[in-house]
Amino acid sequence: MHPLDPYLRANKLPHIWCPGCGIGIFLGQLIRALKELGVDWNRIVIISGIGCAGRISTYINCDTAHVIHGRAVPFAEGVKLAKPYLKVIVVGGDGDILSIGGNHFIHASHRRTPISVIMINNMIYGMTGGQMAPTTPHKALTTTTPRGNPYEPLNSVAIAYAAGAEFIARWSVAHPIQLKNSLKKMFSKEVFGFLEVVSPCPEIFGRLNRLRDPVDLLRTIKEICVIKNNINPMDATIDWPNKIVCGDFKVPGEPA
Repeated sequence: MHPLDPYLRANKLPHIWCPGCGIGIFLGQLIRALKELGVDWNRIVIISGIGCAGRISTYINCDTAHVIHGRAVPFAEGVKLAKPYLKVIVVGGDGDILSIGGNHFIHASHRRTPISVIMINNMIYGMTGGQMAPTTPHKALTTTTPRGNPYEPLNSVAIAYAAGAEFIARWSVAHPIQLKNSLKKMFSKEVFGFLEVVSPCPEIFGRLNRLRDPVDLLRTIKEICVIKNNINPMDATIDWPNKIVCGDFKVPGEPA
């Protein structure tokens, strides 16, 4: 028996994620973070939208809701308003949180609704055909940008900072211990928290950009990540394939 079995819906396994996908690593660290904090499992609600990351609500054994695309954040706000004593967590992909749900993300940050929002960034629309996402790197290939993305990607942690989020971090699944500790730090606060998780998608992003081997893609992510804790998120560069700045960052109001 695996030590995390009690926290999973075993009847829903095996999962749908492709070999080499990083979302399974994140799911394990999410469960470990909640377990180590001793959060009452009956007071956890996980809300997810549509996409690869949205499937997490299918596999984790707590109260969950799998809602429509881009609307996980306002749904979570409604749960928190109705039952403020619950620990409400949103998990979504970069398309779900930053594209169709971008407006909700900004305004929930601005309102400082005390929920935790986790955005798994695989730099592409992985489930719906490999289209360009708001986080797709400049010049990266997708099914809708076969000559390369002409736009610079959005920097989610900078947006969260500008909007007023009270906890802001970015880690990759190649840094599982730091990721787990950052989750624990966010969950221990009753604030609007935002954590970006950089995750490999070898089947879609990797295949289109000549990094189809899962090990090579994960190694590349780890090699280009630079850890800089306590910096202004405006300076937290995300520049594939050159540098991705990770860490637990400053929030509005903290001294520069």
